[in-house]
Amino acid sequence: MRFSKLFKVVASVLLASKVAAEGDVRALTKDDYEVTLESTPLALVKYFAPWCGHCKALAPEFVKAAAALKEENILLAEVDCTVESDICNEVGVRGYPTLKVYRNGKPSDYKGQRTSESIISYMKKQNLPDLSAIKAEEFEKFSTSDKVVVVGFVKEGSDEYKALEANAKELREQFVFGYIDNEELAKKAGAAVPGIVVYKQFDEGKAVLEGKITEESIKEFVKVESVPLMDELGPENYSKYMDSGLPLVYLFTSDAEDKKTVGAWCEAIAKKVQGKLNFVYIDAVKFSGHGKFLGLKENWPAVIIQDVKHNTKFPYPQDKKIEKEALEKFIEDFQAGKLEPYVKSQDVPEKQEDGIYNVVAKTFEDVVLDKSKDVLLLFYAPWCGHCKKLAPTYKEIAESINETNDKVLIARMDATENDIPPASPWNDLEGFPTVILFKADDKNTPVIYEGDRSKDSIIEFLKKNAVNEFKIAEPAKEEEKKEEEKKEEKKEEKKEEEKKEEKKEKDEL
Repeated sequence: MRFSKLFKVVASVLLASKVAAEGDVRALTKDDYEVTLESTPLALVKYFAPWCGHCKALAPEFVKAAAALKEENILLAEVDCTVESDICNEVGVRGYPTLKVYRNGKPSDYKGQRTSESIISYMKKQNLPDLSAIKAEEFEKFSTSDKVVVVGFVKEGSDEYKALEANAKELREQFVFGYIDNEELAKKAGAAVPGIVVYKQFDEGKAVLEGKITEESIKEFVKVESVPLMDELGPENYSKYMDSGLPLVYLFTSDAEDKKTVGAWCEAIAKKVQGKLNFVYIDAVKFSGHGKFLGLKENWPAVIIQDVKHNTKFPYPQDKKIEKEALEKFIEDFQAGKLEPYVKSQDVPEKQEDGIYNVVAKTFEDVVLDKSKDVLLLFYAPWCGHCKKLAPTYKEIAESINETNDKVLIARMDATENDIPPASPWNDLEGFPTVILFKADDKNTPVIYEGDRSKDSIIEFLKKNAVNEFKIAEPAKEEEKKEEEKKEEKKEEKKEEEKKEEKKEKDEL
């Protein structure tokens, strides 16, 4: 960004009227992009494409957030990447929408959710210091300023203060942190000086840290108390539960009565295991697709545990009615490691077609983890556009290798219908298509393919990383072409023979 400071200041004044004219979300172009961001203390920029479905869903949320944050002097702006492609290329936009936070022109990634509530909360935190000094007269306002607020009743400079400050620096994008040295307010909160209290707009409203105050104890305390005992799961909070690393217990319900009865049992269990397992309600009708993804039949209510760290699933038997005592034992058995994970799998194919070896969860261990073979495995989804584009190239690679090699295998697996089994050394599937090489004699260190999706690049990757040597057969199309040419030659030869015979007959006459 190459503008003089004087020009930036002048331009920011001249552009002020433009903000009012265009509303609370400012559209940035190459003419004002740099000067606007460099002259703005704090801004959130949305890089989008008008045709993008996710961008359309975000648009009204972004407008709501812009209106609320205007009072905080936080700018929300947008760049149309179909028009301002140079800007988006320079920023390194890889997908839509992309959100970035700017402090006087210096960017950082936005790490919040795409709802107006989350955007407002996230950007307000960006506008605060890591750890705010709270005045007594502003305490009530501060402690209710966000969904989760962490307050330390500590003396500045003390060990407890330093432990709180370390957490504030690390977790500032997720939570609001403040401190105050006030025994009266601490006593009112049920704490002492030193003491740590989490104020939250759910469950019992606040929680006090018991025991010694250390950096680690504060972190663990905040991690547990910042999650509702049993929340409603949706797109806006799903990633939070996945990122927590704790096993997630889903209660799928389709009516209020089930939520009232089975939900009460789940909440009672959740209190006993808080900090070890997370519990959520999920709308079985609205999110039936997620139930199917987890391997559930449309038979509600249903309970299933997802071990987030190991990507395994443990369903409460759907052929049995959910009973209070049985549900408690189910959770206890999971914690004790007594349950076997459910692995979703398609039936084993009767025969392999298209030149590509089709793997299902039931055959994964025998095929992919066969130590004698290098297996290049494509994880795909039938609905994925990028997977469809890759399909003909991948088929061509498979045809050129699978037919002539018995130690290198080109395979694929529909990851929407098959789970990656617990035996796999790799289960960190984040998107489609994903191509992984499971090397012969070294299955514990699979190699992720990160190059372009061309035939030459994938084969070069295979040559570089495969343990076994392999031959590349001539493409089937070339073979077919040669076969056709031979047929044509034979036809021509036959015609020539017929002509000769015809001429001979004429000569004899």
